[in-house]
Amino acid sequence: MKKQKIEIQLEVFENLSELPENIQKLMNRAQQARENAYAPYSHFRVGAALQLSSGTIVTGNNQENAAFPSGLCAERVAVFNAGANFPNESIAHLAITARSENKQTTEAIAPCGACRQVLSEYEQKQKSPISIFFMGETGSIIKVGSVQDLLPLGFSAKYL
Repeated sequence: MKKQKIEIQLEVFENLSELPENIQKLMNRAQQARENAYAPYSHFRVGAALQLSSGTIVTGNNQENAAFPSGLCAERVAVFNAGANFPNESIAHLAITARSENKQTTEAIAPCGACRQVLSEYEQKQKSPISIFFMGETGSIIKVGSVQDLLPLGFSAKYL
């Protein structure tokens, strides 16, 4: 039996001021989007902001529904928005921030599994990595250089 080890690379920034200026702006847009989230059930607001290859910023936030499976996460709202409105542009960076209305969120909140799969598909489609920066309401920010760092054994169209 052959064993292999999967390793990921990430960077940790202690606060927003340590981020590059363009990523600080992107995270600020994600924070603004977070406050407009529709989260009457979970009381957990998530905002996402994408920077496209042209420099255009596209935002999204979680949208809940009483029929729970009908809602959509912030990351997918932003990615699908970009795919629908800017189909020929690639996604360079993604910033994500989350906060709970019930307690302070100080740990970095990574994308859920469904969002990781969607991001993986877009990364494969554009044939270039998407760097992802994620945080809670406050605290440190984690950066991964590619969706593959979050989903190393992802499913793709090559299996179909």
